[in-house]
Formats: sequence, C-alpha cells, structure tokens
Amino acid sequence: MKIDLTRFEVWFVTGSQQLYGDEILKAVAQHSQTIAGTLDAATAIPVRVLFKPVLVTPDAITAVCQAANNAPNCIGLITWCHTFSPAKMWINGLKQLRKPIAHLHTQFNRDLPWATIDMDFMNLNQAAHGDREHGFIMSRLRLNRKVVVGYWQAPAVQAQLGAWSRAAAAWHDWQGAKFARFGDNMREVAVTEGDKVSAQIQFGYSVNGFGVGDLVQRVKAASDREIDGAVAAYEAEYTLAPELRKKGAMRKSLREAARIEVGLRSFLQAGGFKGFTDTFDDLHGLVQLPGIASQRLMAAGYGFGAEGDWKTCALVRALKVMAAGLNGGTSFMEDYTYHLNPKRPVVLGSHMLEICPSLAKAKPSVEVHPLGIGGKAEPVRLVFDTPSGPAINASLVHMGNRYRMLVNEVEVVPPEQPLPKLPVARAVWIPKPNLPIGAAAWLYAGGAHHTGFSQAVTTEMIEDFAAMAGLELVVIDADTKIRQLKQELSWNEAAYGLRQGFGA
Repeated sequence: MKIDLTRFEVWFVTGSQQLYGDEILKAVAQHSQTIAGTLDAATAIPVRVLFKPVLVTPDAITAVCQAANNAPNCIGLITWCHTFSPAKMWINGLKQLRKPIAHLHTQFNRDLPWATIDMDFMNLNQAAHGDREHGFIMSRLRLNRKVVVGYWQAPAVQAQLGAWSRAAAAWHDWQGAKFARFGDNMREVAVTEGDKVSAQIQFGYSVNGFGVGDLVQRVKAASDREIDGAVAAYEAEYTLAPELRKKGAMRKSLREAARIEVGLRSFLQAGGFKGFTDTFDDLHGLVQLPGIASQRLMAAGYGFGAEGDWKTCALVRALKVMAAGLNGGTSFMEDYTYHLNPKRPVVLGSHMLEICPSLAKAKPSVEVHPLGIGGKAEPVRLVFDTPSGPAINASLVHMGNRYRMLVNEVEVVPPEQPLPKLPVARAVWIPKPNLPIGAAAWLYAGGAHHTGFSQAVTTEMIEDFAAMAGLELVVIDADTKIRQLKQELSWNEAAYGLRQGFGA
C-alpha cells in the first residue's frame, strides 16, 4: 500500500477586503498565485499547494471553508492576509472548518523599497498588521493552528510548511481509517488497553477485533504460487540463513512464514485496513507468530502494534504517512533493556520479532530461532542493526480524561560490541538529554513500553500533529529538566481537568 503524498493538496487562501478597489485586489491575487506556485514547487512540501481566489466577503470565506471540508484530497488551508482582512468576516467560516490551518505570516516583498515607498505600497502590503487581526480571531475562537513567520521563499519557512503538511496528511489519513485487532489485549497489561470509542470520536479511526480463525482462513487459502512469490522476494531482498535456503533443514518454516504473510496481506487488503495488531496470547491455528510478515507489512506502510496495542499501531501508521518519501526508517519499537555503564549508558531497543526493515543499516538476514514465548514453532524474522543518527521515540497513551503524546528525542549509536547471539532486529540509542533523565521523564509522564520510532519524522511534525489531534504533548529533549517536567505535568493535569473533567 504505497503512501503517495502527492495526491493530497492544501489550499492557499488569501484574505483581503473590498475597500481597496480592483487594482489592489488584482495585485493581491497575482502575488498570491506566485506564492502558491512557488510553494507548490518547493521540494520541502510533499503535497500540492493550490491557489484559491482572494477572499473579501464573509460568504466567500464560509464557502471556501465548507468546500475544504468536503474536498476528499484537501488536507488543510494555508491562510495569509496580504492586506487587512476584517476578522469578523472569518468567524462563520472558521467555526465550520474541520481541516487544519497553517497561518503563514509573510509578505510578498522581502525588503522594503526604502527610496520609493509610498502610501500605495503601504496600502497593498499590510500583512504585518493584517495577520495580527487574523491571528486574534483564531485565538479568540480557540483554534489550534500552526503559525509560520518569515519570507515565503526562505528554505526554513518552506520546511516548516512541509512539516505541517506531513502532519496534516497523517491526520487526514486517520479519518475513517480501519485497524484490525487479531485477538485481544495481552492479558493483564494496562497501557495497551484504552477506550476505542473515545479514540474514534477524537481521532476518526476505528479499531475492531477479529478472531484469529478469520486470519487462519486466509492463511490456509494461500496458494503455492503466492507462497513461491513471497519466498522469491525474501531471496531477492535479504540474505537467507543456510537452513532456510533451498533444501535447507528449516525451509518448511520459511514457506510457512511466507504463507502467513500472504494470508495476512490478503486479509488487510480485502478489509481496507491500514494496520493491525496481534498477540502471542492468542495464536490458535497459526503455526508461528507472524515475524517477517509483520516486518514486511510495516515496510509496505501498514501500522503495527504487538500484544493488542492498537494505539501504537495507529501511531506507527501516522508516522509512516509523515515519513513518506524521506530518508530514514520508521517502525514499531520497544525500549527493551539497558546498558548502564556510566561512561555511556544506552538503550537497546528491539522487540521479539517485529521491527520494520526500513530501519536496516545493511541488507537484513532472514533467520529462524526459538521465541521462548507463545508456545509455537520457531518463527522466521529479519535481523539487522539500525544506522547511527538522530531519531524520535514516541508514545500515545490514554490518561483517563485525555490522550497524551510523549516524544523523546534520541541519538542512535553503534553497539559497543557485535551482537552475534541476539536473533532480532535492534537499535541502540542515547535518550536526550541522557538516559537517567530521559528515562525518569518518560516514567513520570506515563509513557508506554511500546513506541513508534523514526529516523525520518521530526519533533516538529509530531508537535503539529498533536495540535491537529487535540493531544497533550510532552517533549523530552536536550533541555529537559525533571523538576520543570514535573511542574509541566502538574499544570497540564489541572488544565485538562478544568477543560474536560478529571478521570481515573
């Protein structure tokens, strides 16, 4: 399921008023078209940017907001007030708008024409105070939006709009998305539970359960031809362990893993699902826990959550959409174990099987090993290391009266020594600002043990996405101090309690 962001569009909407006359409004339209065209061509912005006629009346503003709501490929508006645009005109339209907004505070000219500036120039170029009127009404209406300030040709400005558009694409992708849950939650686990109805109300996606038997039917229906095709893909894309090659002792396990992938992919495609969960507590009818199948489906763009973790499944899908076309991988992840050497304490991130090969530093190897849990046959999986560099580790948790998005910026580093006996894909990282503070902050904030991990998605994208989704956002970065973080959490608790009610 290729994620193609070029099919999405944001509408470039300019505000003005009829007071200025036809000549100025004509110039406003020409300038707006030029800016929209430049943004549309900018490599930092992965979606289309479409110019819309200049808005000068309340009815026109309302009409464009309603049209945006109903346009299936429109994921948001970029608004700008070239001249003054009285904000009462915007109230009805903005009240009805259900798409994200980026408020671009710019002006057509970069520099003032000091020697020639006159009142004609001043009447045309009023964004410095016109956008303040625009910003006031959005604040008065309590609208979440992104404010980008700077010259429209500047790379930094285009990068900010690109980050916002990626977040908007992910938010759009969640609307009406379906996620399949094979089996239930891992027994007695708390953080992976949650209110699926409240999630659908707030986020727009649905999560529904299916018996493993429903999946098993698809797995059994896989033809030899389909299985041969999956095995051929393994042989072409990865390095197979000797026992999994033709005439190898475990070749049957490889074919069984391929059968599971074919069946799982068929189930997801037939149901129009964008992600799935499974659990080793419920594998009835499956010969082995889906390992390489889960890994390859994530690489194809599906969200995934282990042990019934539907919130992380949906988060991984959102991160996949944000990351589309960027360098660096994105995956389901888990902070698995620590290296607490005081010289350089690090986290070893992994999971039993399911880490996406988009993170692979080099060509992954296909291996089969005992799992030691779940009571099934030895599952096939991809094994690899993750390249060094910056990344984010994100968690979406339900706090009773609200959802919280927690982000830890991290730095992936090479393992101090080879890991020849660790039969899973893995990443080693240093949390910011360091492991003791980063881990303590994570625990204070109630972050889950399952996460969405990405070397492509940035904190800025997550921040924009959280605003669109109405999420509380907690960021752990190089500047984090525990005392201040605890105060922030206390203030947030009070603020959300007053806003939505205290919950258990």
